[in-house]
Amino acid sequence: MKVLIADKFEQSGIEGLKAAGCEVIFQPDAKGDGLVAAIKDTGAPVLVVRSNKVTEPMLDAGSLSLIVRAGAGVNTIDVAGASKRGIYVSNCPGKNSVAVAELTMGLMLSVDRRIPDNVAELRAGKWNKKEYSNARGLAGQTLGLIGFGHIGQEVASRARAFGMPVLVWSRRFSDDASARAKAEKDFGIHVVATAAELVAKADILSVHLALTKETRGFVNAELLAHAKTGAYFINTARGEVVDYAALETVVKEKGLRVGLDVFANEPAEGTADFSDTLVAQPNVYGTHHIGASTGQAQEAIAAETVRIITTFKDTGKVPNVVNLAKLTPATHMLVVRHRDKPGVLAHVFEYLRVAHLNVQETENIIFEGAQAAVARINLDGAPSPRALDAMQSSNADILDLQLVQLS
Repeated sequence: MKVLIADKFEQSGIEGLKAAGCEVIFQPDAKGDGLVAAIKDTGAPVLVVRSNKVTEPMLDAGSLSLIVRAGAGVNTIDVAGASKRGIYVSNCPGKNSVAVAELTMGLMLSVDRRIPDNVAELRAGKWNKKEYSNARGLAGQTLGLIGFGHIGQEVASRARAFGMPVLVWSRRFSDDASARAKAEKDFGIHVVATAAELVAKADILSVHLALTKETRGFVNAELLAHAKTGAYFINTARGEVVDYAALETVVKEKGLRVGLDVFANEPAEGTADFSDTLVAQPNVYGTHHIGASTGQAQEAIAAETVRIITTFKDTGKVPNVVNLAKLTPATHMLVVRHRDKPGVLAHVFEYLRVAHLNVQETENIIFEGAQAAVARINLDGAPSPRALDAMQSSNADILDLQLVQLS
């Protein structure tokens, strides 16, 4: 199986794929039209990317079957376009969680102790202990987490070790009392009912939302209006989930102190000129979207990528797939008990085709001895009683038919 890697990728992952019998084509600089050409020329069924965007022309360029995002999230991939073409999209959730959580804590400490300013003055040859002795300290400060996925959970564990009470708001708890109770017990947190309540109570706010249509711009002026004067604000998630213009206003009006690893207007290249009025504010510190960029995280992601591709190669199944339908249009299940002989299911499918019924899902389970089997076929409608009678009576290897209406 050919695997096209069109981004930076760990050597251990490349060697792992080769050891699994894959032909690896490593083109880390391919992007845009160059990536379209690479997909076409290689004919690789598997594409691996990190930050590279995967667009519709790329999906049409060759014969892709699987796209793996070597990282968390899939916002750089045209998932809807891949779904239309029957291309699996998978990612590596949770593998960089510790790295991002560590940077989150580092930004909190930097904001509180003004570490970047300390360093800048020392390098400029200035000693100013009087100025930098004024820090609040993290112990006892209430940390509010907006979102509670893998990264949020890792941050909560580290914050508790710092002696910080942790409040959480997440939509996953809005209608699941048992999940809420379990999270509170397991992580020593307290779940609040609304994001506004969280912002109003938190001394330090940290954003850990995945980027979706629902979360884009979620942290907006209305929500930030609830922030305490002098609160700390950290974002290591996605720049697009925060209205940075609104944040800049609140920084000026309420004296928020901010640590950011992500920005709405990040350069596409690894090195480039960068200008942002928010970062120019004296109480705002930033890093270069490096949250997941530790050797430990990248090795873990490479190993997970190898696992995904190897499983696909050996079984046809895709771990961590993100674009399979949670619900299909199926309304009925046809259960066919039959002798395990060639042509039986083809006979069934032909009757379904004539009846203009679409098969949504199907499985065929073989009994011990391989003499008989049961097929479960999910359909978008119901065959007529006459069609079912004809289907069974015209093939002696069909032992029984049962039609089940799905709820």
